[in-house]
Amino acid sequence: MSEMKIWKETGFVTDDPWQVAGEDQSADANAKLLLPLAQYLELDDTDRRPESTGVILEPADEVSQLEPFLDRLALIAVTFPVFNDGRAYSQGSLLRERLGFDGELRAMGDVLIDQVPLMLRCGIDSFAVTNGTAIKRLSEGHLPGIDSYYQPAAVPSRSTGSYAWRSIGA
Repeated sequence: MSEMKIWKETGFVTDDPWQVAGEDQSADANAKLLLPLAQYLELDDTDRRPESTGVILEPADEVSQLEPFLDRLALIAVTFPVFNDGRAYSQGSLLRERLGFDGELRAMGDVLIDQVPLMLRCGIDSFAVTNGTAIKRLSEGHLPGIDSYYQPAAVPSRSTGSYAWRSIGA
C-alpha cells in the first residue's frame, strides 16, 4: 500500500484525525470518520456531529443532497478516482461558490502534483496524497505555477491586471 500524506498550503499535516469508515480504525479510537454520502444521509440528526463525522463524495454523488447539513460538516472529501475524471472539481466549486461551504474540503484519490493548483482554485484546501512524485515535490515546496486562467474560480487568482476569460469589446 502506498504511503498517504495529508498536505495543505501550510505544509504536511502530521496529526490528521480523519479516517475513512471501514478502514483500519484500531490505530486510533478517537479518530474522526469519513462516511460515504449514502451512509451519512442515513444517520440520525444526533449522529451528524461535525467534531466526529465527515462525508466522502464520489464523482456521481449529487452535491445538493448535502445542502441541509453543510453547517454540521467540518470536512467533505471529494474523490478523484482516476486522472481523467474531473467531476470533483465541479463538486468543489459548487460547494464553495454556490452552497457556501466553509469547512475543510479534501481531495482524495489520484491527486497528482500538476492538478493541485487547479484543485486549490476550486476551493479544495487539503489533499490526501499517495503519489510519490507529488509527495516529493510538495515536500520540496515545488507547486507548479499557472500564469493564465480561462475562467473565474471559487478562489480568485492573484490579480495580473487582466482576465484571460473575459471578452472585452473593442
